[in-house]
Amino acid sequence: MANTIKKIGVLTSGGDAPGMNAAIRAVVRACSFYNVDCVGIYRGYQGLMEGDFEELNARSVRNIINKGGTFLKSARSMEFKTIEGRKKAYEQLTKNNIDALVVIGGDGTFTGGVYFSQEFDLPIVGIPATIDNDISGTDFTLGYDTALNTVVDAIDKIRDTASSHNRLFFIEVMGRDAGDIALNSGIGAGAEEILIPEEDEGVERMLESLRKSKMSGKLSSIIVVAEGEKSGKNIFQLAEYVEEHLEGYDIRVSVLGHIQRGGRPSCFDRVLASKLGVGAVEALLDGDSKVMIGLSHQHVVRVPLTVAINGEAKYDKELRRVADITSV
Repeated sequence: MANTIKKIGVLTSGGDAPGMNAAIRAVVRACSFYNVDCVGIYRGYQGLMEGDFEELNARSVRNIINKGGTFLKSARSMEFKTIEGRKKAYEQLTKNNIDALVVIGGDGTFTGGVYFSQEFDLPIVGIPATIDNDISGTDFTLGYDTALNTVVDAIDKIRDTASSHNRLFFIEVMGRDAGDIALNSGIGAGAEEILIPEEDEGVERMLESLRKSKMSGKLSSIIVVAEGEKSGKNIFQLAEYVEEHLEGYDIRVSVLGHIQRGGRPSCFDRVLASKLGVGAVEALLDGDSKVMIGLSHQHVVRVPLTVAINGEAKYDKELRRVADITSV
């Protein structure tokens, strides 16, 4: 491993996701293993511009693998989107002798990293962390598995109430552009219908599904709705529409919101974070840059950041087929 890099900075940016702390830990300890200095950058790109840095070592990151959120904090920065802001950030890196960056986040984080790297010839590697699982080039992103388990647990609890009172529950989950959380949690929790952004089936399909469910003897139902689904109605309007067009249902709405982002990361997310964190440091020490470290068929892979940002969204049509069959 040709090591010309002596100091690596690590930051988290965008929305927080369970597993970010575990990834920071892996980056720091991989740096320690390879005798490279590591600097934590607080508040993402905003902290990068302001020089909000802290030297980290293997002991600095003890007891954080099990914690949700990110101890380095996260922020969205409009200033970093300007060339002047990125120049200010580069001056801070130069001043502190930081040779390379590991950025942990989603497509916005990666987009900023691509511009920054191109403009200042700075080695940058990305680690995908978003509960939406909407990054191309990796089977899973950090936080997705934990969010799924959180959602399924919540739906299980809501179903207890739905069954006790013969109610129809609309449950909104996160997923503005991707329906992975809705589709997988819907199947896992036994939902009668699932609405996702990748499809535009209209509300009539949902009504027909509910009619069939009622005719088959179901007295309560769960409908999982991704926040970005394409019916043109928000979840409360969907509930009102069903109430107007389908008699006999006592309808309730539950928006899970930011509870999906929080909590202790699952074992899967902790292991994934450890793999990706080590992979990020090793990529930089190999002289690789402008890549994302992902997981494909259980193998750690290096994917160009441009592919991660601009690649086709993943949508598993087989899962939709399974959902339709198992919801009868």
